[in-house]
Amino acid sequence: MLPEFENTQIAFEYRSDKELKHARFLFSSMSSPALTKVGMKLTSMAISLRLPVKGIIKHTLFDHFCGGETMEEAAGTAAMLGKYGIGTILDYGVEGKESEEDFDKAVPEFIRAIEYAASSKNIPFISMKITGFAYFALLEKVHSRQPLTNDEDTAWKRVYGRIDTICKAASANNIMVLVDAEESWIQLPVDELTNAMMERYNKTKVIVYNTFQMYRHDRLVYLQESYNAAKAKGYLLGAKLVRGAYMEKERARAAVMNYPSPIQPNKQATDKDYDEATLFCLQRLDGLALFVGTHNEASCLKVAKYMLDNKIPANTDRVYFSQLYGMSDNISFNLAHEHYHVAKYLPYGPVKDVLPYLMRRAQENTSVAGQTGRELSLINKEMKRRRVG
Repeated sequence: MLPEFENTQIAFEYRSDKELKHARFLFSSMSSPALTKVGMKLTSMAISLRLPVKGIIKHTLFDHFCGGETMEEAAGTAAMLGKYGIGTILDYGVEGKESEEDFDKAVPEFIRAIEYAASSKNIPFISMKITGFAYFALLEKVHSRQPLTNDEDTAWKRVYGRIDTICKAASANNIMVLVDAEESWIQLPVDELTNAMMERYNKTKVIVYNTFQMYRHDRLVYLQESYNAAKAKGYLLGAKLVRGAYMEKERARAAVMNYPSPIQPNKQATDKDYDEATLFCLQRLDGLALFVGTHNEASCLKVAKYMLDNKIPANTDRVYFSQLYGMSDNISFNLAHEHYHVAKYLPYGPVKDVLPYLMRRAQENTSVAGQTGRELSLINKEMKRRRVG
């Protein structure tokens, strides 16, 4: 059956009355762009001045959008989601590191997550960003095809080695790896590195997924090219489809540096390419696996309806739906209720290190038209159903 995204009883069954009130407070606060902007500035300033604000952040944004500070805490959240048929994507959310020592330290943390996930049937994925293992400036240079110095070449080979070590462990433990997309001016080395990992580890099952951001006007064609390349080289494509995460930054950089923006002209063009991309993948499930990463209800319904109409089992291992933890529970829980494969992105890590992720969530909920209002309306509907004040 098709999911009913208006069913708030299923969507919020896992939330207590107190947690619903907390969620309503958060989304009400984020509905004000001015308040969100001021709050983000004050939070960043307080962290830089080492003021004691960790507790405030932990018990507001962090608790709602993150699984915990440690993998063990995140595992508890994952176990809770598993009770409702929802899988988890473990996402070690530490960002912005800029030393070889930090890059090397991250590798065993990811392997530990993989090994833990392998012991738990409801954690099918881990997620990683290549920028967690490489200097941004190095990625820029590789992207622009500038010749590397001997030291830079050595550093790039170390990046490759780190990613290969993680993917090898994932393959050995039968855990899937989602490689996040990055800014357009560093995406080329991310694509090439991920393609190399897919060619090595996606021979009989999709272990590694690349991410295609459909708010870029060139990504639908690149998805098609990626499928053809995988077919020609004898491996399965892992296609994680998202709309995108860096729109404002991309447009601003293009304007300042005077080059054509890589971003779609409007939301309608993004939606059109996203739905065309999902259809392209659904028609080729013999040669790829599709990961539908979106909070868009219409896109999710189109995929679910195609599967139903074409007798593709809801629980096929070739199609997963995903939303962020703390958002769009009406989509996630209602899809899971109808036995579709669903996995929530679950970031974890020290509060101060996960702060960039939390800032993006606050900004996203302010800038994405209708997102905060939709979350609030569903929360209020469920509170009214429960007769909670």
